[in-house]
Amino acid sequence: MLQPLKQAVAELGYINAAFYLAGRLLQRVSAGRACIIRYQFFAQPVPEQPATSRPSAKSQIRMVAPDDPVVSRFPRPPAVIARRFADGATCFVAENDGRFAGFLWLARDAYEEDEVRCRYELSPPERCAWDYDVYVETEFRIGRTFSRLWEAANIHLAACGVRWSLSRISAFNPGSLAAHRRLGIRYLSTATFIVLGPVQISVLGAPPFLHVGMTRRPRLVLVAPVSR
Repeated sequence: MLQPLKQAVAELGYINAAFYLAGRLLQRVSAGRACIIRYQFFAQPVPEQPATSRPSAKSQIRMVAPDDPVVSRFPRPPAVIARRFADGATCFVAENDGRFAGFLWLARDAYEEDEVRCRYELSPPERCAWDYDVYVETEFRIGRTFSRLWEAANIHLAACGVRWSLSRISAFNPGSLAAHRRLGIRYLSTATFIVLGPVQISVLGAPPFLHVGMTRRPRLVLVAPVSR
């Protein structure tokens, strides 16, 4: 028990490690009916003049509509994908030699969290967007697929006048946190969700700060930085 504790503290810090271990214990004693989920929210600047890679005959990035044939190859449940498009999300798809290689999703104005009950509202809506579910197939993770997806997304966002792309990262994922920090992102706030069967306790870093409910979603306003 002592070694896992030391490792968690070394990777996550004292506070996140405490929540992580408490969550693991909660899941175990509740047989998976209870858990703790903790997010950190960040803002990544959108370049005013995004970089562009040299065109590739094999690799293609494009924006797709719900009826595009490639959608059937997405590694997510069809109902989830349908809801994203119905909510007005934008999807960029990477293909390599005609094969699905990955995707990146963008939302404007607001995003309905799909792991817990919470609605994120972006402020100011005209200057920020929400990026989520950036996915690259395993065989294409060594290469430029990931960067090409972001290049396409940044070009699109810059053309729309968006200056910040907001996202959330699990506070229990040190690798992802470290990778995003190297991109020059700005920390915004933290939210902790304690799920006890149908009851969810939300401890938020902004108003309403605390929310307890069984069906209703708290509304969390995420404010983009004023300046770069």
